Amino acid sequence: MHHTVRNSFPYIALAGLFAALAWAVSFGTLPPADFSFSNGDEVKTVDPALAYGQPEHRVLTAMFEGLYRDWPIGFEMDEQGNVIGKPKPDENGNYPIGEIPGMAESYELSADGRVYTFHMRPGVKWSDGSPLTADDFVWSWRRTLHPETAATYGYQLWYLVGAKQYTEGRVELGDLVEIEMPNRPRADQPFPRGDICRAKLLGIARPPEVAPPANASDEEKEDLTSTWRSSWVYVVDHAAVPEASNSGAAKLAAYCKQPGTRDWQQYSTEWLDGARPASLPTTPETCQQILLDFESSVGVKAPDDATLVVTLQNRTPFFLALTAFYPLYPVNRACVEKYGVPDWTHPDNIVTNGAYTMEFRRVRDRMRLIKSPTYWDASRVKLQIVDAMAIKSATTALNMYLTGQLDWVTDVPASVIPDLIARPERDFVPTPVLIIAFYRLNTTRPPLDDVHVRRALNLAMDKQLICDKVTQGGQIPARSVVPPGLPGYKSPLCGAFDVEAARAELAKSKYANQPGGIPKLEITYNTNDTHRAIAEIIQQMWKNNLGIDVELKNLEWNSYLDAQHTMQYSVCRAGWVPDYPDANTFIDMWLTGGENNETGWSNARYDALVKQAAEEPDSDKRLRRMEEAEAILMDELPIVPIYYNTGKNLVSPSVKGFYHNTLEKYPIQLMRIEE
Repeated sequence: MHHTVRNSFPYIALAGLFAALAWAVSFGTLPPADFSFSNGDEVKTVDPALAYGQPEHRVLTAMFEGLYRDWPIGFEMDEQGNVIGKPKPDENGNYPIGEIPGMAESYELSADGRVYTFHMRPGVKWSDGSPLTADDFVWSWRRTLHPETAATYGYQLWYLVGAKQYTEGRVELGDLVEIEMPNRPRADQPFPRGDICRAKLLGIARPPEVAPPANASDEEKEDLTSTWRSSWVYVVDHAAVPEASNSGAAKLAAYCKQPGTRDWQQYSTEWLDGARPASLPTTPETCQQILLDFESSVGVKAPDDATLVVTLQNRTPFFLALTAFYPLYPVNRACVEKYGVPDWTHPDNIVTNGAYTMEFRRVRDRMRLIKSPTYWDASRVKLQIVDAMAIKSATTALNMYLTGQLDWVTDVPASVIPDLIARPERDFVPTPVLIIAFYRLNTTRPPLDDVHVRRALNLAMDKQLICDKVTQGGQIPARSVVPPGLPGYKSPLCGAFDVEAARAELAKSKYANQPGGIPKLEITYNTNDTHRAIAEIIQQMWKNNLGIDVELKNLEWNSYLDAQHTMQYSVCRAGWVPDYPDANTFIDMWLTGGENNETGWSNARYDALVKQAAEEPDSDKRLRRMEEAEAILMDELPIVPIYYNTGKNLVSPSVKGFYHNTLEKYPIQLMRIEE
């Protein structure tokens, strides 16, 4: 590596140093990379539609590129990678981040702020040399929105006209619909799985709904409802959409997702006004899906290879920033369709459009990225080989940095932060970031279904003590989900630390006088020294201040994500890095049924306020609606804010092009090494 070996700290465990040396010996036969960094836990996926988390974000922004990209504002560089006209950082050492052209070189916005017309950069290519066109974005966004893809961040495209209805599979009489036929089913290819026919929906026939047993669980009720819906019969008119793909199809046809449906004409049927035909097909055909017609109904079109037109439901001030976010990156259709999911992301198969592609991946070791010669801005990319190291232990990562094996460490043990700050190299400078650390509470599980218990847990938590004694990196105790620093927004606050008030809240709960007291809680966290230390001190606080017993559960990254997403937890550690610099990225997570809600919490008034904010053209009124919504969140507390984070990046002085910023976005393609 490119920096000299540092003097280690006397209190860093020798075991950590031995672990780092063992790592080096184990993989010492590998040719060295130009640049290596610790990426935390093992990356779950490099599929932009399925990814979730910071480890994934770091590699995806190196391998893929959206219409626009997050970039330090004002940083123009010459061919040698030297910055021209470098702006000064703010008083905290942070640089502003904005959006600059990527796969698109420009755009126009309609007067009402709803229609973006993007102009593709001429000559952009995939890493296999094939041309990248506007239609690649249409297909990729359609794949992300398709219900079978189950994209965690699919809702980030719901700002488009018709997009949410498409994902939810909701169709209404008179809609143009697309019917996925089962002629080419592939288990590894949820979209598209067969030929697609288009038609107009004339009628929907529903069988009698079966009432669930009185003792049925929510999951059993959902399965029963799903089975019932899959037996609906849809009567359509193909002639209403005359095109080649429908040639040979009868004018009227009936489709059902469940094979073997009988006596469907005896079902309860609704018809479009005046559309009930005299005769109907006697047997419905089996289909895979019936969805809103994407081509005509969803707000993304490619009138030609060089133009992408996006139509939004409402003016969305942060949409350009969303185009730089990885769920909106394009993927190569030919690659995905040839290899299926997840095999298309294998190093031997993957096709990318960013500065790097993947050479290989070794589990519990590293993902090696190599510069892509077909990248349109390749002349500016200086690092030829980059290793993203899967290192769970912050202590191991620190020792690897100190022994010259890493150039960038994304997190450090809290116990050494004061000494790192004092280092003469100035390679560790904590800076404020727009990141909130919090605990999710599963509001569907006792005792967390009681708002008084949730309020008590928050009031019984000494967050200042956590910042002073555990994190030690300048973190600030949090009483809101939206961090301070977003212009024009002022967060409502939840209750401050108060043991007597916490006990009074707990006494109001329905569990207060139950035999056995408050049920035991379990805190789930992903493998990390700091996460463990925080869980231990909160465990003690809740026991001492409220008398609640708490167990701790440590999970590796992928298992932790699964447990959080499926709500197999009672209390779960979490953090949120903003997807774009707007309060909405923290607020719209908690909508009823939201993919990133993962608490079971629902509030109709909250949902209405978030919807009103999304539709509000006046900027000031929009912020006030979001503040009203956050006030509800901070009163009912399906989450407990703990602290506003700081950036804890340890970066070698030989690394140039690393710019601290509040959004924690560090483009690797900007970095270079200077001894």
